[in-house]
Amino acid sequence: MPLPHPNHPEGGMLFPKFEINELVKQEGRDLTRFDLDFDIPDHFLPEFPPPIFLTTRPDLGDVSHGKLVTIDNFYELFNGILNPKQFEGLRLLLTPFAQQQFNQTEDRRSEKPSRGVACLDCHANGHTNGGTHLAGDVRPQANRHRIDTPTLRGVNVQRLFGSQRVMKSVEDFTEFEQRGAYFDGDPVIATKKGVNILERGSQIHFMAEVQELFDVPPAPKLDVLGKLDPAKATPAELRGQEIFFGKGQCSACHAPPFYTDNTMHNLQVERFYKPEMINGMLATADGPIKTFPLRGIKDSPPYFHDGRLLTLEDTVEFFNLVIGTKLTATEKQDLVQFLRAL
Repeated sequence: MPLPHPNHPEGGMLFPKFEINELVKQEGRDLTRFDLDFDIPDHFLPEFPPPIFLTTRPDLGDVSHGKLVTIDNFYELFNGILNPKQFEGLRLLLTPFAQQQFNQTEDRRSEKPSRGVACLDCHANGHTNGGTHLAGDVRPQANRHRIDTPTLRGVNVQRLFGSQRVMKSVEDFTEFEQRGAYFDGDPVIATKKGVNILERGSQIHFMAEVQELFDVPPAPKLDVLGKLDPAKATPAELRGQEIFFGKGQCSACHAPPFYTDNTMHNLQVERFYKPEMINGMLATADGPIKTFPLRGIKDSPPYFHDGRLLTLEDTVEFFNLVIGTKLTATEKQDLVQFLRAL
């Protein structure tokens, strides 16, 4: 069960202070909410600003050059790297659109009227800012889960999208986010607050193409099959790899080279607690959960679909308990070292 948020009924997009400050500096756009503060300490969040690696130009390394990409600087950073269609897709991913908490109406959570939120506000530099929000497609309110913002790195190899994994393409996900998730799945509220319906054949397709360019970070210790090169890996990493493919049973779901099976699994964590209400949130079954790729996992805290696990150590311990692998303290440490090498 994820940690119950004391303001669970409020939900919605909530941004770390360091990202809010950078957007104010670059664009003068303030994503501060007057009703809630971000609740995960900075040292548990992803690197900011995260580097950007492109599937089309791996030779360039980090194309962000240590900057947060915004509508203010994307042209200078990507001119000569993206084609015109991709440029338009990136522009749309960086364009603020009205959203449930950030809009021009009086029913907002910002002090002043807001232009809204851009896709790459949450998915900073095509990655993640570590934020969470309430799933828009579950009712009643108490049953809505907090959903972690997943990285967009490596979505080109994924086949399931959305909080319930019912969408089968990045295009589907992009369209749903702007139409439904931005407004908690309420088309009446969306109309009032200023939903901007994007055209599927050009705008959404262009946005999806750019998302599929965001690559996982380099992993210099892995060979072409996605496993450790013994000449480069440490003894602890090699022991961790053996546990990953053996006693830990991790590879049953996370198969190389991207360490996903592109399907879903029900961990049945409700075995460990009785349903009860906590801070307005119902502790109940999670159901099937998507197998997220583990490539670059060290750069994507917090972990699990709802951010309930703050570190890789927490994650290894969680699965050790849920699956019942009975790993020793040393085995768990070695397994974490392997995960950090992916």
